[in-house]
Amino acid sequence: MATATVTDFITKTVNATAATSTSSSRATPQGGVFEGLNPTHYDPKNPITLFIIQAAIVIILTRIIHVPLAYLRQPRVIAEVITGIILGPSVMGRIPGFTNAIFPTSSMPAFTLAANLGLVLFLFLVGLEVDLRFLASNWRIALSVGALGMAIPFGLGCGIAWGLYRDFRNDSGLAPISFGVYMLFIGVAMAITAFPVLCRILTTLKLLSTPVGVIVLSAGVGNDVVGWILLALCVALVNSGAGLTALWILLVAIGYALFLVFAVRPVVMWFLRRTGSLANGPTQTVVALTILLVLASAFFTGIIGIHPIFGAFMIGLMLPHEGGFAIKLTEKIEDLVGVLFLPLYFALSGLGTNLGLLNNGLTWGYVVGVCAVAFVGKIAGGTLAARLNGLVWRESFTIGVLMSCKGLVELIVLNIGLQAKILSTRTFTIFVVMALITTFATTPLTVWLYPAWYQRKLELWKQGKIDWDGNQLHPDTDDTDSTSEADILRKTNVAKKVLVYLRLDGLPGLFTMVSLLAHKPEEEPVEPQEQTKNSEPLMLNAQALSSVVRLRRPLQVHGLRLMELTERESSVMRVSEIEEFAGRDPVIKAFGTFGQSCDMAVGGQIAVVPDHSFSGTLLSRARDLKSDLVLVPWSETGTLSEYPSLFDAKPGDPLANKQFATLAQEIFEKGRVTSHIGVVLDKTVLCTPSGASKIDSPVLDRPTRQLNRTTTGVSIVDQMNSTVHFKLADSGRSRLFALYQGNSEDDLFAVRLGLQLAKNKKVDLKILNARISHEFDDANHQPEDTDHDNKMSVLSKVHTLRTPTDFEFDALRSSIADCGFDGRVTVVDVQLSGLDAIVTAISEPSSAETLVIIGRGTSHSQTANTVSGESSMSSSMVISGGAGQSSAREDNLALGPLATQLVNVVRERQLQTGLLVVQARKENASESPDAFGGFGAPPNPTDTRGLKGLALAKKMSALSDDD
Repeated sequence: MATATVTDFITKTVNATAATSTSSSRATPQGGVFEGLNPTHYDPKNPITLFIIQAAIVIILTRIIHVPLAYLRQPRVIAEVITGIILGPSVMGRIPGFTNAIFPTSSMPAFTLAANLGLVLFLFLVGLEVDLRFLASNWRIALSVGALGMAIPFGLGCGIAWGLYRDFRNDSGLAPISFGVYMLFIGVAMAITAFPVLCRILTTLKLLSTPVGVIVLSAGVGNDVVGWILLALCVALVNSGAGLTALWILLVAIGYALFLVFAVRPVVMWFLRRTGSLANGPTQTVVALTILLVLASAFFTGIIGIHPIFGAFMIGLMLPHEGGFAIKLTEKIEDLVGVLFLPLYFALSGLGTNLGLLNNGLTWGYVVGVCAVAFVGKIAGGTLAARLNGLVWRESFTIGVLMSCKGLVELIVLNIGLQAKILSTRTFTIFVVMALITTFATTPLTVWLYPAWYQRKLELWKQGKIDWDGNQLHPDTDDTDSTSEADILRKTNVAKKVLVYLRLDGLPGLFTMVSLLAHKPEEEPVEPQEQTKNSEPLMLNAQALSSVVRLRRPLQVHGLRLMELTERESSVMRVSEIEEFAGRDPVIKAFGTFGQSCDMAVGGQIAVVPDHSFSGTLLSRARDLKSDLVLVPWSETGTLSEYPSLFDAKPGDPLANKQFATLAQEIFEKGRVTSHIGVVLDKTVLCTPSGASKIDSPVLDRPTRQLNRTTTGVSIVDQMNSTVHFKLADSGRSRLFALYQGNSEDDLFAVRLGLQLAKNKKVDLKILNARISHEFDDANHQPEDTDHDNKMSVLSKVHTLRTPTDFEFDALRSSIADCGFDGRVTVVDVQLSGLDAIVTAISEPSSAETLVIIGRGTSHSQTANTVSGESSMSSSMVISGGAGQSSAREDNLALGPLATQLVNVVRERQLQTGLLVVQARKENASESPDAFGGFGAPPNPTDTRGLKGLALAKKMSALSDDD
């Protein structure tokens, strides 16, 4: 009995003690939501749950808002600020319970910590993006534009600061500061320019290589550095209790900057060279050391009374740009900062923005006034400085508009002012609205003031080629426009200036084409005895001298490497340092070495543009260089990416992807009046993906990696079996096939290009004339009761209705014997369809490399027949411009109908050949593909091509009459 009483007493005591302990400090339920846990309830011991909810809402909403703004070419910072405003008291904060549930006051310290950590890293990236070499190389104009671009808005900002200080000084939450400090801050907020956003806008609008872009970028560097220095001064004055303290803060800050430049930077440079980071990119150790330097510098500037972001900014300025180190380091850090941390900071900024405080006429008057001062001050300062440096008014206004861009740097400045209690929530909101308006207006105003057509006109005017009204001052006397019959008959050098689209996966096909073009030009032998006997010097014989120069003029090949401009800041930095980056690019270096080995003039260039601007950039460069031919290699992946995945179990079909087909179609369609276009499909592209082992490609098939059992009992991979072997060419010769079907400038250009390639002594060319088959088809389509004389009459009529291109082809054919091809060029008349003729020709066994040249613009009726009556339209429908059954009606949208069918047949029969699809340049933009409106239509009197053809037609007719 006594024992039971003691046991009950002990049990009750233990239970009571446990209940008291649990009620006072109960642990987080480990069962989570299954034990009734509320995820939105903030727990100081486990803040990550609510932080994930907050971050997810901010990131998702930012991405959604940026989608429509991206079509307007607006920077992402606008979407980030709008996200913060929506989540703040202006919109979502008006919903009862939203702020307390998602952004409770107790959770803001952790949220603010993550946002400020992102801000510190972002200011480090801003400093890393600033290249002081721009300021040094253009210091004169950068100093003038930067100085006036800051002085005028600073002065106007000081003027409007007096009204703001007088009318809003009594707002709650402000520090007791003097008007001088307040005026300094407002002046800095008006004068500063957002350098990162400015770089993005210049890159997107392709202005970095223009005089406007160079001036704005150089002035923006100086503006950015001076603006941060003035802001540091302002913060020091606010944080100091006395003037002597502010002086000590500034002196320590200056000493620390000198210490970084003369003590820390040499040690860092030595370590980077020692680890090879300058040449090969930063190692993980270097990245860790850099982040430690950033945090330590931010800590130091924070404890001396200046904001921590200044320390991070100085570390970014200190690090080198040599060898692309800054770009490679940015690539390691930028994604985490830009995707996660930075949106949190601007969301935090938006939470402090309350549009509801703009509730009276006085406040809105200041909104208009602040926006006007920001626009007028910046535009006036930049415009006057640019005009004083000799730029025209329109260029000067463009520079002023670009310098007025505020962006995220302005918002950072405003947040510092809000945290330092210089600005109230009302004035902070006024300046946020100003920053949004100025940033949003920069791009459309720049496009309106400085369009692409005006840039071209201004460039030609400065070069002295046109007057201000656009009239040509020096008429083009290029010999390619000659209308003499002798030039037409001997005109086979159709590609003297070639622009090549450089791609890593397209180098084999491009090297093959360029090597065929890079033959030594034929020179007419000149007897030295005749020169000495002639009393008239050669210089007096202008026509002979012109002929000699024309024959000896080398082939000029220019390579253009197109790289995609992404959302990353490293992509923008790559554009701003494009000259140094181009010299290190392996593709351009390989292309240059190949050109030197072929003894031809080559050049290389990199353009970093959005993917939708690839075709326009390529054709714009061709127009600037006056290129005769643009060569585009087909992607081996079918996409715009040059780097196929090394881990794909099965390679994709390069012709079944619509992405590159769309690019090829845009180049064909937009380039009709710019230059001749050629798309190269290497034989590796024409291999059947599903049966790659059956294709005799230059690279032998790699056997399946097998695990082999050894005497040690361990299964290993035989490394020798994983080696890729390359075949040696069985023959040093190449055989070319050019098809002519009549009534097509593209077919005629294919023949001419083939004749130019045949000047290479290692090339054998066979021209397949399939025009005769169509003529006999027209005669055979007459009724069966038609007698023989009527049929002959029809044939005679068909011959009479030949187009000028047919007569030019006949003239070229008759001149082949006099061009010194030594029997390597033959013309074969075939009574087959064009597709049958080509397939029959390339099916003949040969050890030589094979290339087929066909025109793109062949009419569908000329290729309606398929080989042996078999249809091959089931695969590779993307290259024909569509998919499924409907693509058969649109097979001339990408490569053209003949190329589409030929690709399918080559794949089905596993034929070994390359393919070059060409499109001739149209001399009139409004000219239709059928320039003469059909057989027998008279040529346009203003069409020089038609007049040349008409002259040849008259000559051939006269010869026929003589016979």
